[in-house]
Amino acid sequence: MSRSTEPATPALETPDAPARLDAATWLMVIGVMLAVVLEILDTSIVNVALPSMMGTLGATVDEISWVATSYIVANVIIIPMTSFFAGRFGRRRYFVGSILLFTLASLLCGAARSLPELVLFRVIQGLGGGALLAVGQSVIVETFPARQQGTGQAIFGVGAMLGPSLGPTLGGHITDRFSWPWIFYVNVPIGIAAALLCYRYLPASRTVARRTEAPDWLGIALLVTGIAALQVLLEIGHKHDWFESDQVTLLAVVAAAALAIFVWHELRCAHPVVDLRVLRHRALVVGCAWGVAMGIGLYGSIFLFPIFTQQVLRWTSWQSGMAILPSSIATALMMPIAGRLVWKLGPAPLCGAGIALLLPSLWAMSHWTAQTGWWDVLWPQIGRGIALGAMFSPLSVATLRALPPRDLLQGSGLYNLFRQTGGSLGIAVLATLIDHRGMVHRVHLAEAMTPFADATRVRLAQFTAGLAARGLSPGEAAAGARKLLNAVLDTQAAVLAFADCYWMILCVFLLLVPLVPLLRRPEAMTPSA
Repeated sequence: MSRSTEPATPALETPDAPARLDAATWLMVIGVMLAVVLEILDTSIVNVALPSMMGTLGATVDEISWVATSYIVANVIIIPMTSFFAGRFGRRRYFVGSILLFTLASLLCGAARSLPELVLFRVIQGLGGGALLAVGQSVIVETFPARQQGTGQAIFGVGAMLGPSLGPTLGGHITDRFSWPWIFYVNVPIGIAAALLCYRYLPASRTVARRTEAPDWLGIALLVTGIAALQVLLEIGHKHDWFESDQVTLLAVVAAAALAIFVWHELRCAHPVVDLRVLRHRALVVGCAWGVAMGIGLYGSIFLFPIFTQQVLRWTSWQSGMAILPSSIATALMMPIAGRLVWKLGPAPLCGAGIALLLPSLWAMSHWTAQTGWWDVLWPQIGRGIALGAMFSPLSVATLRALPPRDLLQGSGLYNLFRQTGGSLGIAVLATLIDHRGMVHRVHLAEAMTPFADATRVRLAQFTAGLAARGLSPGEAAAGARKLLNAVLDTQAAVLAFADCYWMILCVFLLLVPLVPLLRRPEAMTPSA
């Protein structure tokens, strides 16, 4: 089939559309999903390789963190502008061009020999990757007929949800077995395959008119300034004690001013770079609120788990990564089931059931201790994976399927922006909460651990006897016992701090309970239609 004779994908097909998709369409879906998985994996895959990069590039901890931060900042900036660029260049041309830009930047990242080079190429990689989420999800919505929307969003959700979970495990394996440049080189063949499939089989969109008016340069400048300042603020705030730092305060002022002016300008502009009027749809507003919570629940829990297992339980990075795998498998298995059920039950019952399962899973996580074993970790993780898998597809269907065709790509961009921002916000708040609550709990525990307390004397005596049995002198054994007691104090304070973090995530999802009835079934998906 030549490009000139390709049929355009039906724009939000009616319920009487064909229930079966042909082979060419499935090849297009595979190409789109390869691009989506690449983009999401590169958000987290580099984190475990940062120590290796520090040694190779001679960078400090603060400097090397920009390898991760620069990608996320560029990514979040471009997501809300995808509708503008797709309208100006055409959806297929923009999507394929973004894949090629991402792939080229990945090759350059692997070949970088200095930190400035690597950060620059990561920015380019983020600019290319930003389009892949929003455009990819809108393509899935347009491609699948109404009766199969749950299946389509389940396919998209598997990539969107598994990427953050598998990124650290895959990155650690590649870094240990080869070297850190290979976490970027593996993107090249996959990116080329995705670009070829999308160029060959992705039809031009009939839902977005080509835009020829002058670009909204002021809106672009305000958006870049505001989103960049906000994202950097969220990335470095906890490291600099938030508003105790003049740099963080300045970033907060710049972000607030730029975004406020941006909203005012976009609502008055005839041809805005981001059409905020799309938020007139209640389904999108509710979906964005859910997206923030989903970002906190997904990225926040994945952020906490490896820190807890490695710092408190003393697991290796490989053991920690393998412990995440059952949750990822549970998510992958649940999404197709939820995709089938959303047609029959509607989105609200499934999201409600997801919350009902997620809350006890988070409650169990808040009761983990320093003596927690593999089986104690396994079942709450599986419960979390099933719960998030049950909510993702119905939420995407309720949010995006309710939008008219002309607003679909813009709505998809905002929906993904809120989910990504929720993840960044959750990680920033949780990182601060771990440090702050850890210090608070240590002070409270230390107040009770006095030399006159019976429990303290018993524990010191046990430690001293054990060290003396190893041949240490009485003075050395006593000093070592005090160090061991301090280590126990630090561990217990950390356990309580992590418990507070899981309770915070639990409270976020509790706040969503009143929004469950607002997740309406889109008209095109009603069984009567």
